[in-house]
Amino acid sequence: MASPLDVLGVDNPVLAAPMAGGPSTPALVVAAARANGLGFLAGGYKTADALAEQITEVRGHGITFGVNLFAPNPLPVDPEAFRRYAAAIAPEAWAYEIDVRATEIVEDDDHWQDKIDLLLSEPVPVVSFTFAVPDAAVIASLRAAGTLVVQTVTSPAEARLATDAGVDVLVVQASAAGGHSGTLTPEHVPASVPLTDLLARIRAAVSLPLVAAGGLATPAEVAEALRTGAEAVMVGTVLLRADEAGTSLPYRAALADPARRRTVVTRAFTGRPARALANRFTDDYSDLAPSGYPALHHLTRPMRQAAAAAGDPERINLWAGTGYHHATAEPAAQILRRLASHA
Repeated sequence: MASPLDVLGVDNPVLAAPMAGGPSTPALVVAAARANGLGFLAGGYKTADALAEQITEVRGHGITFGVNLFAPNPLPVDPEAFRRYAAAIAPEAWAYEIDVRATEIVEDDDHWQDKIDLLLSEPVPVVSFTFAVPDAAVIASLRAAGTLVVQTVTSPAEARLATDAGVDVLVVQASAAGGHSGTLTPEHVPASVPLTDLLARIRAAVSLPLVAAGGLATPAEVAEALRTGAEAVMVGTVLLRADEAGTSLPYRAALADPARRRTVVTRAFTGRPARALANRFTDDYSDLAPSGYPALHHLTRPMRQAAAAAGDPERINLWAGTGYHHATAEPAAQILRRLASHA
């Protein structure tokens, strides 16, 4: 089977991961391409129209690129648990004159069908999915349109499911990854398995090309993942301070703050397991947060947006993988080329 990099005409095996909520910008995607690699626009939390604007901007540069979508995999929240949690975090939101106690439960699908329709009517080179494996008919339609289809998996069982659905490539995401886990069973926190072990287990289960992800932040770690059976790797956290990233100022500062020394897996911000730099919000509310995505995401989002605008790092989701201390403030192309230097 041909390597996905060969199919796409990409030389650099270090790909720029999609990071929803702002960090992944068209400029970051273009920078990845300029480093002979591949970047992904993050379609999560965007309308189809907003995503279409970014696709048009990137397409204008004549580069190969990808688009990532959150495939619907609802984790409905218990209404009573939701109300208890809203009451618990109410003082945090009230600091910005936001009253979350009357917030309605929102269980949406992130404009799923509109975005699939967009990607079928205006095909892009690569589409990746996270949170769920789409229906096989959706995958087949995208492939028929000339799109390479990629699926995030966190276990051999998920890898087999995605393979049976007809995807082309698997992103193998280890628990060290920053941001949301791509687990298909978000009611459970995935086991902590080293990336190289997870790659070996999934390589034994399926024959599709693998892209390694999760905690990769140095040239040596990249080289080890490639030796373990991955055709490429995908990095996100190490790009958060890059010049082209859309990371907020307090988020950038927190990544560079030597006083922040640990990451935690928390549901406190979105109701779905996600790895973040520990802050006061994760310390105070991780044990109280119920499962419930996207309901908790919508509940806390206004507070998080206000806190980011105010420069407050203690009430925002500081998504970060375990290699966060390697994130540097420099052009993304330099970061990506350096990571590939031992490949």
